[in-house]
Amino acid sequence: MKNKLLIIGASGHGKVVADIALKMNKWQSIAFLDDDKSIKSSLGLQVIGTSDDVFTHINEHEIFVGIGNNDTRQKILEILESLGASLPVLIHPNAVIGTQVDLGIGTAVMAGAIINSCTKIGKGCIVNTGSTIDHDNNIEDFVHISPGAHLAGTVKVGKGSWLGVGSVVSNNISITKGCKIGAGSVVLKDIYEPGVYVGTPAKKLGY
Repeated sequence: MKNKLLIIGASGHGKVVADIALKMNKWQSIAFLDDDKSIKSSLGLQVIGTSDDVFTHINEHEIFVGIGNNDTRQKILEILESLGASLPVLIHPNAVIGTQVDLGIGTAVMAGAIINSCTKIGKGCIVNTGSTIDHDNNIEDFVHISPGAHLAGTVKVGKGSWLGVGSVVSNNISITKGCKIGAGSVVLKDIYEPGVYVGTPAKKLGY
């Protein structure tokens, strides 16, 4: 393990990621890269360049993509992975991780999140503040589980999907890739088509 961490993105999601990294107390130094050159520091940590500078730091630093947008996070993480970058998993000390939970590279687990046993979380995922993922879930790559979202047992969420704040997914449900589940929505049936789903029970917008 390298003893330096570099976080791409110094605002919003990046700040929460940095807070987790500081609390993990694993790295001797933590710094940011951000394309907004007006940002010189964040959370007391220095911004040492833009995202284009990541290639000059790749040998000395572990790299974490602290960007909330699923598509942007995927694009950057896949480039870094192809270059052999060291991509850690960040887990807040107050998160609860069950037995036989598999977390992919570049995934962040926020404060108060609970991931129960025999669950697989893909790479580049966000398991946000106070969300719960119960047993035997399969969360594919680059999914964002928003704050306060709750997934019951044996749920599958497809690649790049986003579950809004306070959304609920009932047990034994499968959600296909590229879906957006609106805040507070309740998913009671399998979702086979990508799209935006809202309401209780959740229905696709446009129908």
